[in-house]
Amino acid sequence: MAGFLQRVWVFLHEDLIADAAGKTSESLRRPDTRGDAPIHPDGFIPKLYRDWRGVSSSVRRVKKAEPSDRTHQGCRFAACERRYVSNTTFESMGLNKALLQALEATGYTKPTPIQAKAIPDVMLGKDLLGIAQTGTGKTAAFALPILHRLAENRIAPKPRTTRCLILSPTRELATQIADSFKQYGQHLGFRVAVIFGGVKYGPQERALQQGLDVLVAAPGRLLDHLQQKTLDLSQTEIFVLDEADQMLDLGFIKPIRQIVSRIPAKRQNLFFSATMPSEIGKLAGELLKDPVKVQVTPQATTVERIKQSVVHIEQGRKRALLTELFSDSAYTRCLVFTKTKHGADKVAAYLEAGGVEAGAIHGNKSQSQRERALEAFKQGKLRVLVATDIAARGIDVDKVTHVVNFELPYVPEAYVHRIGRTARAGADGTAISFVAGDEMKLLKDIEKVTRQKIPAVDRRNDKALGMLDASIMAAGVKQKATLPEREGRGGRGGGEGGEGRNRSRNPRRDGVKPEGGGQPHRQRKPGPGRDRTHHAERPAAVYDPMAGERPKSSPRATPSAEPKPVGEMQRRPRSRRPSNGGKGYSSQG
Repeated sequence: MAGFLQRVWVFLHEDLIADAAGKTSESLRRPDTRGDAPIHPDGFIPKLYRDWRGVSSSVRRVKKAEPSDRTHQGCRFAACERRYVSNTTFESMGLNKALLQALEATGYTKPTPIQAKAIPDVMLGKDLLGIAQTGTGKTAAFALPILHRLAENRIAPKPRTTRCLILSPTRELATQIADSFKQYGQHLGFRVAVIFGGVKYGPQERALQQGLDVLVAAPGRLLDHLQQKTLDLSQTEIFVLDEADQMLDLGFIKPIRQIVSRIPAKRQNLFFSATMPSEIGKLAGELLKDPVKVQVTPQATTVERIKQSVVHIEQGRKRALLTELFSDSAYTRCLVFTKTKHGADKVAAYLEAGGVEAGAIHGNKSQSQRERALEAFKQGKLRVLVATDIAARGIDVDKVTHVVNFELPYVPEAYVHRIGRTARAGADGTAISFVAGDEMKLLKDIEKVTRQKIPAVDRRNDKALGMLDASIMAAGVKQKATLPEREGRGGRGGGEGGEGRNRSRNPRRDGVKPEGGGQPHRQRKPGPGRDRTHHAERPAAVYDPMAGERPKSSPRATPSAEPKPVGEMQRRPRSRRPSNGGKGYSSQG
């Protein structure tokens, strides 16, 4: 009888139950105090909400959103479905005044949806799992509340320790996150450092020795410092894992577990990602404690402001088609993605041969080369930046107008991150994908994951592209594109000493390089004295037929020698081989 009455009560109050499904677990623990809302006989909604899924199937059809108590690969999440209020401001969130001053200086006045949902919970010290597509402001969603918490409880960090640790999959993303912390906390005086491989250990060790408030690091170099005992994580209060799904793709799951084992169990954990694979869900279930889940948009969805298209083309004519695209002046700042590192170099060199300013960035480049290419692209010196998926995550370059997938990625989710480099901060963008015959299956997987049909254009068997490719190849294509010059050494290909990498580093040597090769500073200059060059012309030796019959003990007479005064001490000659090729000196009787 009690079960029947409970079913009747649920049927009469379906709206109340459906509304309760969107509230946080914390709010569900309190009774509903609204005067116009009916109250369960027990006085609390949580019990009703826990049982509502198994009570009536009709109730499940009322609210199609996923319930709050959801088990994902053994991980229990308390879903946060707080409604995003359009009039929410940073001031209403209660952020530190120094942060508000920095935000006002940067021009940020209105938070994005993920910032409006995540910042209040992070400020309270809760664990958080944030799922949002790229370009939605995830960095500020955890940087602002972390700086607020550190400012509220300001403690001088001990040497070789850090109060907040942020893990990033790539060097470029780590640098960008550190710059964001420095920009937002410019009036707080916190120590922020970044650690990654490819550079020397000395500056990083000196930064760690002082003690840090915020440390942004890549897992590999961070483990090196932990093993060398130049870093101690026993004082870490906040742990952030950014781009967690790419950590999985790069094989960083085991290093992450090793790093987490050195952090105190009592800490705040923040996970941010664009997708949620099962392995990441399992890791989140192990590390997060009663997390608040913030999901702005469904997983693996693309930004609506991006205009997407597909071009069917033969693999051998992709480079010609890419060069043809840049005849349009609208392609002012373009990112081109390839599968392989050598392929990125070849595409960049081909574009440069076609008259397009292009550079390449990938894992085989040194850190200085990657930074120079990326900086030249940001400043507009390069029109095209060809990259592998190393730049598909987190690289925030303003005003990227077009993204070209020269080759489709093997992982469909990587397509979302690639095209997410454009249409950032509310702008519009265009994404074009070149698809060869053997990439049709990859295209179908992408359309299945993104739940859309991408419009296509057929450019196969285009004779104009064949003629363009033949003309560029006849002009000559280098193996690699010219590396941009460093700041203070002239522009790309400029200066008086030459173009690009062939430009002389020492302008004083320009024009004095010998024709036969060699280095100018090693060329021996003839002087007034003895000619010291090993190849100088010497007078031929005079043939002496009686040289063999002379006694070896008697020295040759030297007519030019002057007689020495009587009684002067005879100096012993040096025991070295004379330069005239003689047999040496003998003692005089």
